[in-house]
Amino acid sequence: MKEEIKSEFRKSGFDLDEEEEILNKCLTFCINYSLSPSDLVSSWEVYYLNRLLKGSTVQNAEMDGFLLHLQNNKKEDVIMEEAGLHTYSIRDAEMYWLLLHIKIDCKLQWFLFIAVSCMIMFLSNDDETKDNAPGTPTDHHQDLYSPAHDSTPLMYGSVLSSGKPSKLVTPFSKRTDRFAVKFSINTIPDVENGMQEPNHENAENDEDDVIKKVLPRKRCSLVVHGSGPKPGCRFMYDRTEDRLNAIETRIRKHTRALVASGFYEEPTDPTIASQRNIFSIGMICCDGEGRLNEKSVMLQSSVEHSGGECVRLDLGHLSHFSVFPGQVVGIGGHNPSGHCLVASKLVDSIPISVADKDLNPAKKQAIDKENQPTDLLCEQRELSMIIAAGPFTTTDNLLFEPLVELLAYAKRRPPQLLVLLGPFIDSEHPDIKKGITERSFDELFRFEVLRKLEDYVECMGSAARVLLVPSIRDANHDFVFPQPALDISLPDLKSQIVSLTNPGIFEANEVKIGCCTVDILKQVSGEEISRTAADGKPSDRLSRLANHILNQQSFYPLYPPAESVPLDFSLAPEALQLSLVPDVLILPSDIKYFVKVLNSESEGISPMKCIAVNPGRLAKGEGGGTFVELDFGGGPDKINASIVGI
Repeated sequence: MKEEIKSEFRKSGFDLDEEEEILNKCLTFCINYSLSPSDLVSSWEVYYLNRLLKGSTVQNAEMDGFLLHLQNNKKEDVIMEEAGLHTYSIRDAEMYWLLLHIKIDCKLQWFLFIAVSCMIMFLSNDDETKDNAPGTPTDHHQDLYSPAHDSTPLMYGSVLSSGKPSKLVTPFSKRTDRFAVKFSINTIPDVENGMQEPNHENAENDEDDVIKKVLPRKRCSLVVHGSGPKPGCRFMYDRTEDRLNAIETRIRKHTRALVASGFYEEPTDPTIASQRNIFSIGMICCDGEGRLNEKSVMLQSSVEHSGGECVRLDLGHLSHFSVFPGQVVGIGGHNPSGHCLVASKLVDSIPISVADKDLNPAKKQAIDKENQPTDLLCEQRELSMIIAAGPFTTTDNLLFEPLVELLAYAKRRPPQLLVLLGPFIDSEHPDIKKGITERSFDELFRFEVLRKLEDYVECMGSAARVLLVPSIRDANHDFVFPQPALDISLPDLKSQIVSLTNPGIFEANEVKIGCCTVDILKQVSGEEISRTAADGKPSDRLSRLANHILNQQSFYPLYPPAESVPLDFSLAPEALQLSLVPDVLILPSDIKYFVKVLNSESEGISPMKCIAVNPGRLAKGEGGGTFVELDFGGGPDKINASIVGI
């Protein structure tokens, strides 16, 4: 077949650069996508024209882009074949449920129940017998990139919703441990509001039981705290003065809180020689540009108390500590020479309030309409969520298979709130880096992400809600931190698909949730130095890293920031503040996934608990990653949480 392929290229006026290697790849394309040599060359001509390539030589460097072109064509063909299916949806379940609860005569109720059942069965059978049967009605305009409105997901490499085997095989589709539970915490014996104990092993085989399992869920309330920058804002105009002011503001804030607690005296200048014990407050920094170590730790006090000068900090007398650059701490000790502060006590946390009284009520945005019926809202302080962090597609293609599988899972086990954290269009994806995508980044986001979410919401009904949080790795969004919300522009679904700033805080059913998509855990882990007490039990490193965020009351306490983080101190500095202990803190990271209950402890203050969640990445390389299914039952001690492999 290689000779036939070569001959077809020559007929069309193309020469081959690295002939043997290109022919081997083209032979693989013909086998994988059931193409004849003439069909393959015809597809190449379309790709050649679309990419505006020059010259008549087929370059080996273009083979990756040509493969993506073939994959997209195959995907569109598969979608068109599946366009006429009717599937059971949440609307069918709602119809059953409403009929069972209408207060009418029993005979009439039974008659209506039988009539609706027959209608649904007729539609289902009619779709199977007709080749061109109309699908579920939709208001969306169907175009070349738009999948037909179908509530059943496409499952590449496995089985399509009609039961037909898919010809498109990817490494992700051949994974074996689908929806396996990696870790779980169960402190609620029976979750209310329709959630059942998960049976992940049979998760992908229970689509036919959707009407039996899915009852209409009560819609959760949603309030967004809008302290972040606005879409379209100007950024990267911060000055050195802005950075100094941000550091000074943090130190003064910690000083006021510690002094107001009554447990600490007014801080003094740590650079003045003194034989008596003193108490000072300042920021940990390094005396050079290298990594922090015990010999290079410095303490920078406030301009008010020391003119912003630094003094060397000796931690040798402390039995345990954990410090990193940018951390604001209180130090008790003495400075006999004026050049080195010998620490005898370190305070790395400040009193913090559970209530959000420090948040400006004017900056809260209620997503629900004022005329929202109260009977649709769920009981307070109870919430079910599915939490997933990008990337949402594997590195070998842009088919977004992990996202498709996640939405399929969410349809079978519907949460009240689906939280998706970027990156959505990952700037680290090989195809994005090479610039071989056939669509713009905005088009990829619209057609591959938003369109799927629209279909999910329309399928699941008015109770479904989706929250999106951008990432600085999103190629289609502003490269700045703090980051404005995504401009999703969905007027018909604006109360169901909502975007949050990065970082951001929101409330759902009065459950306070904070989230930040910058990998602060990994960055602090790389800069932190710590010592564990010899007679104490080993500390949990992951819990310690997450506790730094609560203790510092900042989503990004690290300073100077990592090179990959475009931190802008002039842009809504209050957006980085975490002035409350949230019920749930979502911190997606490349380090190992976890769900942990943190204790935020301050001297004289009763411990406050918070659930820290790192859902991992939904896609890892060419394979699948993990996501978290969380049921919050009223407090951190009443949760059901599972880390599930996609």
